[in-house]
Amino acid sequence: METLRQRSRLERNEEEGKLGKSQSPLFRNKYDPLLRRGGVAAFSVIFRVVNCFLVQSSFVPDEYWQSVEVAHRMAFKYPFAEGIRGFTYPLFFAVIYKILHWINCDYVYLLESGFIIWLPRLLQALATAFADFKFFFLVRELEDRDVAKWTFFCHLCSWFTWYCCSRTLTNSVEATITCLALCYFPLPASKTHSSKKFLSLIALAIVVRPTALIVWLPLLIYHFWRDDKKLRLVVHDYIPIGASTIVISTIIDSIFYGKWIFVQFNFLKVNVLDGMAGLFGTHPWHWYLTQGFPVVMGPHVPFFLYGCSLAFRKYTILLVAITWTIGAYSLLPHKEFRFIYPVLPFCMIFCGTTMARMRAWRRAAAAGLLASNLLIALYTGLIHQRGALDVMSHIHALCHDDSQPDVLFAMSCHSTPYYSHVHCPLKMRFPECPPNLSQVDDVNESDRFNDYPLLWLRTSYPHAHSLPTHLVLFDVMEKKITAFLHENNYTKTVDIFHTHFPEGFVVCLPKQKLYSKRKKI
Repeated sequence: METLRQRSRLERNEEEGKLGKSQSPLFRNKYDPLLRRGGVAAFSVIFRVVNCFLVQSSFVPDEYWQSVEVAHRMAFKYPFAEGIRGFTYPLFFAVIYKILHWINCDYVYLLESGFIIWLPRLLQALATAFADFKFFFLVRELEDRDVAKWTFFCHLCSWFTWYCCSRTLTNSVEATITCLALCYFPLPASKTHSSKKFLSLIALAIVVRPTALIVWLPLLIYHFWRDDKKLRLVVHDYIPIGASTIVISTIIDSIFYGKWIFVQFNFLKVNVLDGMAGLFGTHPWHWYLTQGFPVVMGPHVPFFLYGCSLAFRKYTILLVAITWTIGAYSLLPHKEFRFIYPVLPFCMIFCGTTMARMRAWRRAAAAGLLASNLLIALYTGLIHQRGALDVMSHIHALCHDDSQPDVLFAMSCHSTPYYSHVHCPLKMRFPECPPNLSQVDDVNESDRFNDYPLLWLRTSYPHAHSLPTHLVLFDVMEKKITAFLHENNYTKTVDIFHTHFPEGFVVCLPKQKLYSKRKKI
């Protein structure tokens, strides 16, 4: 009888051993496709490429005018900044444009298929996919399988990440670099931390967009405080990385500006110290708390708030970084949703913690989170504010016109892309709005046009032979300049949908219209 009991106990132990093996990290890494590096990498790339091609709308002028437009001018010297923006980020695209030009691949079929227009965004999407991949395995090291899986799910579900990650915005690059830098930051239980790697990435993010320092300042203080060899850290890491980054970026900017210039200092001085950013609109101090953060997080908000109570002790430093970033940006008069985009990966760790702790309603919550984010992502990516891009295909068609077209964008400056989406020496013009760095109270051309559009047009084009052959304008402007259109024999050529929700001061009006001048017989 005792022998039978021992045999039964032995069989039970063997079964428990097999079960334990199947639940071990080694077993899961070998057999679970979600945890295979190749599988996660392939999925991330496919997901972000699809993401890229399903975003066909415009967001803000900076996604063109601080990146691909600058790069296009650097590469091709087309017609058409005081030094408050760096050339390091646009230089990346300029090199690509130049290579395509050298191998004679920047014309004909490639341009007609949109290759040159989509290539910068596709490269941005691939960089985001790499950051997604690294982010998943960072959380996999810090947490168990469930938290890692649900954090990755929440991260990929984010409508705002979907909307922004493939755009050629400096904020998108900053968010990608921030996500990568987090993978090498010395978080508790992290095995991949490396001071040199994460400091180098932070330095690169600051070169691309100096305000990246706001996000990383509390994390840098935490890193310095936790390190036992502070003097060695400063001498071997902080000073060499910081100095080399400043020297390289200053040389690049000085070459293209044609004078010695420190762009990062100028950016902070003009936008923060001098308050010039307020010229682009001001918001109340609580805007990020009442509108900005809730909109950027979207349906993730309740999961984030509950996750803060669950993971507060373990990820206090990340919560401090999120709070500090929102608080610091709240002190600035000019506020935009995209400014706090880089802290989204931090937030997703708290959201994933919430999802992993749920039991009874987890599937329903996941389905609701996916469906609501997908609906917002598809609407904003495919419908909202797409006219600014659609109209450029009609402008590009004029490149094949032998009558020497002359296009006027009768709208606020930078409302649409420009030569980067036309890529031919077409004569084009818009009311300009260079930043007024002299502090003199002077109204720029764009403001004068918006205040008195009919007067501006008649003054700028007093003679019939100087009139543009084509006008691009919003339907709101059409009502204000009807007399000019009629007296100069313009007729509507194309009526293009732009948005259901007209608001703001740049590209946020309902419809765009393309007018052409009727030839007199």
